[in-house]
Amino acid sequence: MTDLGPIREPAPAKLNLFLRVVRRRDDGYHDVETAVQPVTLADGVEASPSEDLQLVVVGPEAEGVPRGSDNLVIRAARALAEEAGIGPRARLLVAKKVPVAAGLGGGSADAAAALRALNELWGCGLGADLLAGVAARVGSDVPALVYGGPVLARGRGEAVEPIEVARTWWVLVPQRFGVSAADAYRWWDEDGGVTGPDPAVLLEALRAGDVEAVAGLAFNDLEAPVAGRHPQIEEARGALRSAGALRALLCGSGPTVAGLCRDGPHAEEVAAAVGGIAVGSIGAR
Repeated sequence: MTDLGPIREPAPAKLNLFLRVVRRRDDGYHDVETAVQPVTLADGVEASPSEDLQLVVVGPEAEGVPRGSDNLVIRAARALAEEAGIGPRARLLVAKKVPVAAGLGGGSADAAAALRALNELWGCGLGADLLAGVAARVGSDVPALVYGGPVLARGRGEAVEPIEVARTWWVLVPQRFGVSAADAYRWWDEDGGVTGPDPAVLLEALRAGDVEAVAGLAFNDLEAPVAGRHPQIEEARGALRSAGALRALLCGSGPTVAGLCRDGPHAEEVAAAVGGIAVGSIGAR
C-alpha cells in the first residue's frame, strides 16, 4: 500500500443509449449489446488507508444501500485485493446521490469508482483494460463504468470497448419504486424475448451528433416488458414527450425514464416542466 490518501473518484450514473437483449443463455443470464453513457448525476467515492475494510454510506440516497458483503463496493475491493495479492484494507466512503435500483447503474458506478481509487491507493498500477477484467468479477455493469466515458458492452457486460459519440442532453425522471434487473429480464423472457434491430445506424447517428436521428432510433428491449408491469413508466414517458422531449426511453432495467433533449437549455426547460433532473453526457466530444 502507498502512503497516498484519501483518493477521491466520481461515480457517474449511466443511461443506455440503446439496450438490445440478444438471447437467454443456458446459465440463466442474458447476452446483451448496449451503449452505456455516463451522465453528470453522480455519486462520489473516497478511499483512505485503514487497518481493515470499512464501508460508510452517506447522502440523500443512502437509505436502502446494503452495507455488507453483498455491496458491490465491498466486492470490488476484495476482488482487486485478490488480484493484487494483498489484504483488502481501506476505508471506503460513498456519497450517494444516484437513486438505488433505478436502472441508472449507481451501485455499479460506485464499484467502478472504488476500483479506480483503490488501484491508486494500493499502488496496483492496473490499466483500464485490466481493471475492467477485475470489474467483470464484481458485476455485469461494472466493467462498462470503469472507463469513465461512453462504451459499447456485449455479452454479460464483460466485453467492453470505448466508443466515440457526440454530447447529448437528457432529463431523468426517477420513480418511487425499484425494479430488479433479474425481474426485468425474466419479464422479457415471459413476453416472448423480442430483440431490437442492429444498432449500427444508431451508433453512426450518435457519432455524428444527429439528435433527431438518435431520437427516432434509440430503443430498449426491456422497456415494453417493464412498462407492461408498471404503468407509471408509460405515464412518465408521456409527460416527457408532452413537455417537448424528442424521445423518452427506459434507463436500463428501469424504472427511471430518460427524455432526450436538443441541448442543455432545452433539457432545463423539460426538467422544470416534469420535475425531472437535467443531465449531460460525460466523456463525449
